[in-house]
Amino acid sequence: MALKGKRVAKVEINAIGDVFHELWRNDPHQIPNISPTTIQNCQTHHGEVGTVGSILAWNYFHDGKDRVSKTLIHDINEEDKLITFHVTEGDVLELYKDFVIHLHVDTKGTHHIVTWTVEYEKLNPDVPDPDTLMEFYTNITKDIEAHHTK
Repeated sequence: MALKGKRVAKVEINAIGDVFHELWRNDPHQIPNISPTTIQNCQTHHGEVGTVGSILAWNYFHDGKDRVSKTLIHDINEEDKLITFHVTEGDVLELYKDFVIHLHVDTKGTHHIVTWTVEYEKLNPDVPDPDTLMEFYTNITKDIEAHHTK
C-alpha cells in the first residue's frame, strides 16, 4: 500500500470565484463567521495575511472532534487563483508525515470551479486516506457559496 497519495475534490459554485479566492487569500479570518460549524477560529500566527510565508492557526471541527492546525502559505498565484497551504503543526500530522493543500479557483464561464487538491504522506499503511477531509473542504466551499449568494 502506498504511503504517498493525492486526493482531488471539485465543487462548482455560482459566479463568486473571485470573491472566494480573495476570502482565502486576504481575509481567512472571516471564514469562521461564514462556516461556524466547521471552522471556529482563524488567527495569524506569523507574518502578514495574504503573503507567502505567513502562518495561520486554525481551530476546526472534523470527524466529531475539535481540532487544531497551523498552515504555512507556501505559494500564491494570483493569475491562476491558486493558493498552496502546507500544514506545519496540528492534529493532521498525527496521521500524516506531510500534508499540502492546493486551493484553485477557475473563474472562466458563468459557473466557477473550486478545486481542492491534497497531497499527503501517511505515517504508516494503516492510516486512512483523507477522504473525510475532502468532504470537510467541500462543505466549507458550499457554506461560503451560500453566504455570498444570499
